[in-house]
Amino acid sequence: MNTFKIDNDILINTYSNFEKESEDILFSTDINFIQFHFCLEGKISFRYNNGSYILDLKENNSLILFNPSTNLPIDASVQKNTKYLSLLITIKKFHGLFSELTDNISFLSQENLDKKYYKENIISPQISTVLNQIINEKLSENVKTLYLKGKVFELLGIYFNESNDLNIEQCPFLADEKNVVKIKMAKEIIIKRMSDPPSLKELSAEVDISLKNLKEGFKEIYGYTVYGFLLEYKMNIASKMLSTRNYNVNEVADHIGYSTSSHFINAFKNRFGTTPKKYLKSI
Repeated sequence: MNTFKIDNDILINTYSNFEKESEDILFSTDINFIQFHFCLEGKISFRYNNGSYILDLKENNSLILFNPSTNLPIDASVQKNTKYLSLLITIKKFHGLFSELTDNISFLSQENLDKKYYKENIISPQISTVLNQIINEKLSENVKTLYLKGKVFELLGIYFNESNDLNIEQCPFLADEKNVVKIKMAKEIIIKRMSDPPSLKELSAEVDISLKNLKEGFKEIYGYTVYGFLLEYKMNIASKMLSTRNYNVNEVADHIGYSTSSHFINAFKNRFGTTPKKYLKSI
């Protein structure tokens, strides 16, 4: 794992595994740091409580972790063909950057200062671009720190501008680890069956959770409603498929579950502000 220390308050870790079937990484940190984890490709599995709890972070997903009461070292297994970046920033530095937004970012609000925080998000194309710029930078040492600090601020700005978590209070629901596991199962189900997803009632029955808790818990963890998350996921898959130039619009529409290409084109335009054809020209 490559580690770059921007200053005493900001650390960047990058890691790529394209050779071994899996590889373990271990990085010590302390309770003063908020952890942002981004899996651009593949899958990384974090181990907690001496390995008794495993948290999987899959391709195109991000994770924020903060626990003011216990240390959370980065102890993980990285699967083959995985590209990963973590950003560690002290709570003091983060407060300084977002001092005017403290009441709008739930884990920074006064009533949540002593509470742990956990949240997953989809990596948007905009965030993916910044992450790849950080990973692929080839600058000389005399300007590298300045460049990466700017990219970190850009990354955080985009992340919290996109986040639907603003004004959401920390929910006691998340303290129940069993419910968190069920919500994660629900997410995996709708991703796996994105072309023909179950209804909310069917999904809640399948993961054995009430419909109310499914809706509230999913929004709390992922920042989206269930189908809002699915739409965002589909659009990001579509943008990646189009970027390869190996698929036409009809093939992409069919892959992500649209019965007609026109419905897909309308959804894509609503999400990205441009049609798939114009999107291809822009890249």
